[in-house]
Amino acid sequence: MQTIFVMVKCELGRAYEVADEAVDVEQVSEVHSISGQYDLMLKCYLEDGGDIGQFVVDTVQELPGVKDTFTLIAFKAFS
Repeated sequence: MQTIFVMVKCELGRAYEVADEAVDVEQVSEVHSISGQYDLMLKCYLEDGGDIGQFVVDTVQELPGVKDTFTLIAFKAFS
């Protein structure tokens, strides 16, 4: 599995709507409200070899109320 974090900038007043939609996406495991330039951070798990760009463009950016995204690819989790 590939882990990515997608930071989402929402249209004004729509962050909670976007969060409600995002939690229903199969690949999204967590949705956090955050401070700063972006409103939400999504933790997503994709199948190995899956097309990250296509997932972000076709799934995350198509959620109603999404204005912009910034994607981070995680290499290793430490515990």
